[in-house]
Amino acid sequence: MAYLAFVIEDDVDVSLLYLRALVEADFKPVIIRDGQEAMERLAKENPALIILDLHIPRVSGEMILDYVRSQEHLKHTKVIIATGDARASEADYPKADLFLVKPITYSQMRDFSERFKGNWPPST
Repeated sequence: MAYLAFVIEDDVDVSLLYLRALVEADFKPVIIRDGQEAMERLAKENPALIILDLHIPRVSGEMILDYVRSQEHLKHTKVIIATGDARASEADYPKADLFLVKPITYSQMRDFSERFKGNWPPST
């Protein structure tokens, strides 16, 4: 069974790389290139995994991460921050499940995605 994953990333090439890695890891990925669209979709949907760029148009990745962590229906959603901001650090974003600095390879994204898939769906 393929689980829903959001790729919230405005760079076309990077988002396509993540999409291919997620498909191989047996996710059903959706690419979202805009923070406002991400917020609208997150209000209605419950992805198992989000790959989140911090610097996207209209609503920042930081605000999206805060929203995800504040919503009951998203409490089991895993978030991988994938940023090109070398000044950002894992300590700056403790709400994320994983923090990666770009460039991120196809195999890295596939392997991390598979690791998180093993914890979904959450046990009740």
